[in-house]
Amino acid sequence: MLQYIEEARQGDRLAFEHIVRHYAAMANAVAYERLHDFQLAEDAVQEAFTEAFLHLGQLKSIEAFPGWFKAIVVRQCYRIIRRKQHLTLPYDEVAESTGSTVCIADMIEKREVQQMVHDSIAQLAPNMRIAVQLFYLQGYSLQEISGFLGTSIPVLKKRLFDARRKLKGVLPVADVISVFNHLYEGGKNVLHIVNGDLVAEKLRKGIVQGDILVWREVYPHGPVTLEPSAPVHRSVRARYLERTLGIPPKEYIQNCEMQEKVLADSSRHDEIVLWFEHDLFDQTMLCFLLHWFSEHPLQNTKLSLLCIGEYPGIELFFGLGQLSHAQMETLSGTWKPIGERELDLGRLFWQAYTSRDPEQLQQLLKEDTSALPFAHDAFQMHLSRFPSTYNGLGIVEQTTLEMIAAGIKSPSALFEHVGNKLNTLGMGDLEFWHILMKMSQNPYPLLQTSGLKAFPAYNDSSISLQNSVAALTELGRDVLDGKQDWAEKKGMDAWYGGVHLDGNFPRWRWDSSKKTIYDTGTEI
Repeated sequence: MLQYIEEARQGDRLAFEHIVRHYAAMANAVAYERLHDFQLAEDAVQEAFTEAFLHLGQLKSIEAFPGWFKAIVVRQCYRIIRRKQHLTLPYDEVAESTGSTVCIADMIEKREVQQMVHDSIAQLAPNMRIAVQLFYLQGYSLQEISGFLGTSIPVLKKRLFDARRKLKGVLPVADVISVFNHLYEGGKNVLHIVNGDLVAEKLRKGIVQGDILVWREVYPHGPVTLEPSAPVHRSVRARYLERTLGIPPKEYIQNCEMQEKVLADSSRHDEIVLWFEHDLFDQTMLCFLLHWFSEHPLQNTKLSLLCIGEYPGIELFFGLGQLSHAQMETLSGTWKPIGERELDLGRLFWQAYTSRDPEQLQQLLKEDTSALPFAHDAFQMHLSRFPSTYNGLGIVEQTTLEMIAAGIKSPSALFEHVGNKLNTLGMGDLEFWHILMKMSQNPYPLLQTSGLKAFPAYNDSSISLQNSVAALTELGRDVLDGKQDWAEKKGMDAWYGGVHLDGNFPRWRWDSSKKTIYDTGTEI
């Protein structure tokens, strides 16, 4: 944190945003003790942060920031008290107005217990209350609280001891500390790594606290290597993503460097939580991150995982982005610790996925992969993308032709139906448009698209698919019936993880009936 304070003194707004996220909960607790109004407390803290940023250059020692900032918060509170002219809502009314009902019984029970604990904490003396909130519910260390409140660590320990003793007398539990640990809400010093902007946007609306990093990659598409940060590998991948998906290389490389910088600095957090789903898109990201963390031990930082493949009441689950705010709330705090088994298996999957030999992945799928329960089906689906022994089509191309033959003609409808059937892929629209484009290109097209000059591209929403129609060519019908082999007819230039298939006789083929990939040994 001292590094961020120093950078903020030089005018770095991004560094100051880290400071805001780190100290906001402590500042709000201090402000509420004086104002007894949540909204006014937030106003005071916001004004305090503004004042702190404007005068940060006057701070003589960055180590003095916590106490200096607390004084600004208190001063803003007194200003608000002097000018306050309106009524405020009681604590209980505010709590009730912001409550939400969830549909899962155990989560309802957890919320009820949580409310009971909060109500009991609210009855403590102010000094005890702040200490309990910041230490147990927000996850700040005693050293951090001491620096901010200006209270010695021995005094804080005494306040926490006295608070536990008082709470033990009013809560119907034998072990108060276990209740606190169970209801830990996550402090500001937590890094949440998620799979998309929509998920990040929902989490930022009060579901979790701390920093949020959106991991932006499409590992199922294009060349992938064991260590993708190597400049030569990154350059090759950037050019491929530009050629096939239209992603600008500079933007791609800058984003990779940014998120790798956050990873390199991740050990400064008390906890890192990975939020991912069941499909190949997410499982490749998850395994890369587990590989990375296995190579970069975190020492005192806790590493946790939340990974789901379904949600009650949702028949076809695509991912976390489907969930409402209330549904997302039920997941907060349900993540599980990541241990050596998860790290080792993630590393093995990433090594096998990026290998030039897909038999490594096939062999791994025969072993116990229960430590990562969704990985088996996701990477099995990956192997099915290889050209089949039946007609040279991968699972996406095969399913697309079947859908067109069944009467689905619109590219948008094709994306929806193919995506639903191959839900385990987690395929994005840009990937699908690229596949459709290859299937419709000369020579030897499998389908024709009318009413469409080009497929949608990255950051280009001007292309409409509304009036376009897809139809099978004669070759497409023959390939679908197994009369011709498209890979041999058209030739290949495609990447499957670390495997590059090139030419008219691809070395690796997928046997869908035996669910086995095998080496033809004939690639030219």
